[in-house]
Amino acid sequence: MIENKEVEKILSKLETLEDDFLAVELLREFNKCSAELGKLLLNLDKNLNHEEWRNLCDDAQKKLNEIIARINNS
Repeated sequence: MIENKEVEKILSKLETLEDDFLAVELLREFNKCSAELGKLLLNLDKNLNHEEWRNLCDDAQKKLNEIIARINNS
């Protein structure tokens, strides 16, 4: 998951990007990835066994980390 302080830093970075279109796309992708991870962490799908759930969480965290890296490198 991501801490509030890091979210504030990411949002600040996006607000200062000169390319508004890129900022919107990065924000959209960040929101999507963080929402997917949040849903998995709440484990709303009771059909998943622990190993499947853990693998999905790891993949979602990896995607979130990738978008954060893209934002920080923009």
